[in-house]
Amino acid sequence: MILRILKSNNLSNLFFIPIAVLAFWAGKIFAPFTYSYSPGEAKNVLYATINRWIGDLPLLSVILSAVFVVILAVLIEMIIVRYQFIRIRTRLPAILFVLIVGGLTSMHSLHPVYFAAIFLLLAIFRLFGIFDIAKAYTVVFDVGFLLGVGALFYLNLFAVVPAFIVGVFVLGRATGWREFVILILAFLLPFAFAYSYYFYTDQIDLINQVIVQTITGSVSTLKGNLFLQIYLGILVLFTVLASIDIVAHYDSKKVSSRKYFTVFFYIFIFSIISYVFIPATSQEMLIIAAIPVTFLLSNFFVFLKSKWLGELFFALLLTVVIVMQFLG
Repeated sequence: MILRILKSNNLSNLFFIPIAVLAFWAGKIFAPFTYSYSPGEAKNVLYATINRWIGDLPLLSVILSAVFVVILAVLIEMIIVRYQFIRIRTRLPAILFVLIVGGLTSMHSLHPVYFAAIFLLLAIFRLFGIFDIAKAYTVVFDVGFLLGVGALFYLNLFAVVPAFIVGVFVLGRATGWREFVILILAFLLPFAFAYSYYFYTDQIDLINQVIVQTITGSVSTLKGNLFLQIYLGILVLFTVLASIDIVAHYDSKKVSSRKYFTVFFYIFIFSIISYVFIPATSQEMLIIAAIPVTFLLSNFFVFLKSKWLGELFFALLLTVVIVMQFLG
């Protein structure tokens, strides 16, 4: 019953987004906290000033994280409406994103990854626009530049750049080395601006130190956190089921939909690779991974033939997220 209501295209479902965010963030609003940043994380180029402003205001940090989740959910809704790669019109992806992030209770405080996620979604929006277009140099530049700006907030966003390089070749027509070079140069351009500023202010050593710390610093929040492990295990199980379902029905989907989901798959893979192999990445990378997972699970829940099984799976996910509010 719950899933049937939420996956409809009823406009009233959008009102569920702020209500759900308020419900999942309520505990942290009454007991606010600031995120325990890893070395260098709060000193990222475009986030350092923001952290100085609100670093000692835990309630504001919690509220702003909730606001950013709503913004991200709206951007997800915009991508669905614009490209319609899920054939049935549904509000479920935006709602599902709020649900997934709602279970990551330690991320219910402001973190630079939320800013990076906005630019990631904007880059996805632009990237999908090059479908079957030859020599889409301007769009490719926009994609790279957006990712570069996002990386100035959260440096480890660079880990998903290879997924966008693959995406350009998957979606574009007659693409070649020029698109690859343009995307890389566009990604590096914001860093060139940043280095110019730090050079002018004689702070080159500072930015180099931040970059090294952000990439090489060792952080582990998953180890020893049993409830988070269980939650992520359930998400992985659903993601595997959703991936199998897409592969099974791959030939029945539109060509554009196949390619869009292929791009999401690569974004998910590279975000998980970074989580495993980059020492400084922690739970914040799960916010990035939650974006492609949201679209994969939405497709799974919308087209699952067994209605009672879909309701059961969704109820299980909802129950685990609620439990995480108390034990996560």
